[in-house]
Parts: sequence; structure tokens; C-alpha cells
Amino acid sequence: MAAEKVGFINVDGAIGPATASYISRSLEEAKAQRVQCLVIQLNTPGGLLDSTQKIVQSFLGSPVLVVVYVAPTGATATSAGCFITIAATIAAMAPATTIGAAHPVSIGGFPSGGEEKPDDTMKQKLENFSVSYMETIAGKRQRNVEWAKSAVKESASITAQKALDLKVIDLIAMDMPDLLQKLNGRVVDGKSLNTAGAQLTEIKMSPAEQVFQKLWRPEVMFILMLIAIYGIIGELSSPGAILPGVVGAIALILALYLAAILPVNVAGLVLIALALMLFIFDVYTPTHGVLTVGGVIAFLIGSLMLFDRADPLFRLSLSFIIPATLVTAAFFIFVVGKGLRAQLLPVKAGKETLIGRTVTALTSIDSRSGRIFVEGEHWNAVSNTPIEKGEEAEIAAVEGLTIRLRKKAD
Repeated sequence: MAAEKVGFINVDGAIGPATASYISRSLEEAKAQRVQCLVIQLNTPGGLLDSTQKIVQSFLGSPVLVVVYVAPTGATATSAGCFITIAATIAAMAPATTIGAAHPVSIGGFPSGGEEKPDDTMKQKLENFSVSYMETIAGKRQRNVEWAKSAVKESASITAQKALDLKVIDLIAMDMPDLLQKLNGRVVDGKSLNTAGAQLTEIKMSPAEQVFQKLWRPEVMFILMLIAIYGIIGELSSPGAILPGVVGAIALILALYLAAILPVNVAGLVLIALALMLFIFDVYTPTHGVLTVGGVIAFLIGSLMLFDRADPLFRLSLSFIIPATLVTAAFFIFVVGKGLRAQLLPVKAGKETLIGRTVTALTSIDSRSGRIFVEGEHWNAVSNTPIEKGEEAEIAAVEGLTIRLRKKAD
């Protein structure tokens, strides 16, 4: 007789859209494979409320028994991870792990999109919703409702042993074999688990989920935003190059998509846009770098405000902000600035440089013919007003190989 199967996935990192998609797909595959249960090894600092809700809903609506195992040793199930663990059919933790601190830190989730500092009314609404949501989940799974509420209201956080004592979780397991052994024989919804010696079948992230999980970071959005800026400026300064414009447009679309799901502060984006405007204005106006200095300051402050630095999950590191500020300032000063100024300089080569020059007529010049000598060459010349030989005149235009003159003003 074939050994029983146990599905397994590993969720390590922030909870976002890719995580929700991965877990939902894993539950479907686990159902198709008729596994005993799906074990989700969890280690997360938190994530988005929308994604957390989708995960909890998939748990509660799935016929597959879900085991959330907070592991390995030292792992955490904080913020969104606390909701996910309590929503599991069976909640387990490894020794020296922690759970809790589920208080929402910004409007929309833990955190989600919106303003960096919501007003008191919105904060209260969000807290009340989160408390009631946690209470519903804990009540559904018959866990310690009072502690679950305190994890949201007071950011309570406890160790694995304390969580077991308070009936927040169901068991503590040293490792995966120990977990499967302790799950064996448990009766859940009238079904006895047969996990001792079961074959562990890992369901891996798809390539698309892996890519998006890595993209879903503030640093990535910041870099995409810079690529979009440089690409679009490159296309505007060199029309027809195509490649900079295409790359910039793709980066802009990705950055806007990430901005819709990351906790972006609109004021930060406005300051960054203002900085770019100041960089460009300084090229055309004689401010001796004053606008560029203002642009650098606006870009730095906007980058600092772009994400909430009080939240370690979505904090944009200074190691990204400071180099990006210096590179952007240098880009506009030395590349864009010099390029645009060069376009504003007077023409220094070609036929256009002859216009306005004073020449002496070698022959009589009328509307039909004449000769002059300029820049080491003899030219055919014509003039609507007759010019006598030896008389000085001014070059008005260059028409092919013929120069049109006009009488020099006294």
C-alpha cells in the first residue's frame, strides 16, 4: 500500500499578493493530490491586510486540513503571520519562536496602501475591524479569543511555550519529523490523521510567483522609478532612440503597479516629482545651481517620506536613498544639463555660421550674379539691392552654393 502524502510549502518573508496566490494554488494542488494535510512552514514579519484576508478565507473555505508550523527555531509569526497561524486548522510552533504583535500599523493593513499617518478616527476604525476580525477567526478555530484580541489591541507577543499554555496553538514540535509524529492519530472534523511515516510532498512556488515575491519590495519600486525617470528623459533628449523610452515605460508601469499595493506616501511622490522639475528648470534658468540644490533636498526628503520609516517591513534603507539622490543629481547636472545647454549654444560649424558676417564684394553684385570671398573660398553672391565692387555687405542667407547679401546698415 502506498504511503500517505502530506503537502508542504515554505513561506519565509513578507505576506503579499504573491504569497496569497502561492498558498491558494497550493491548497488546490493539495486537494487534487488527496493529501492528509497541507503543512505551511511560516516565518514572517507581517504583510498586507488584503493578502492576509485572502489567505484566511482560503483556509476557512478549503476542504484540505491546514497545519501552520511556525519554524525554524527563532522564526516569528507577527502581525499578518499571527492571523494566519490562528486561522489554521492546526497551529504548531517550533521551540524558541514567537507569535503576536498583530496591531495594524497603517491604514489598510499591517501595513497596506494609503496615507502614512491616518487620522485618529480612521485608526480607531481599523483597530476595531482588526480586533473583530481576529476574534472571529479565533472563535472559529476555538482558540484563546481574549489573547488573540490582545495581540491586536496591545501588540501582545508570546513565546511558543506560552502560546501552548494559553491554548493559542495546538502543539510544539522540534522539527518536521516530530511534527508529523505528533499530528498522527489526531482527529479533526471526524477524520483521523495518518501522518507517521507519510511522504512529504513539497509544492514549490511557480517562476512567476518567485519573481513577483522578489519584486514586491520598496527598494525594487524605488529602483524601477529611477529607471523610468532616466529612460523617459533619455528618450526625450534623444528622440527616436526607442530603447530608453521602452525600458522607461515598462519600468513606469511596474512602479505604478507596485505603488498600488505598497504603502506609498503621496507626499513623498510629489516631492520627488518637484525635485525633477527643479533639476530641469535649473538647466534653462541662470540660478547658478540654486534650483539643483533645492532639487537634491526635495529628492532626499521625498525618498525618506516615500515609505513609512517607522515600519521595518517597508522601510527604505538609507543605503538606497543616499546613493540614488547623488546619482540622480549628478545625472541631471552632468548629463542632462550639459546636453541641453549644448543644444542652446549658437551654431559653431556649417553654413549657418556665415549668416551675419560682413564681406567685401569682389565684383558688382545684383539680383543675378556676383562674387565674394569668405572663409577661404569664392562664392557666388546675389543681392536684391545692387552692391558695388569693393563695397561691404552682410550675409543674409546661404542658398545652396549661392550667398544672398544685404547692404550693411550704416
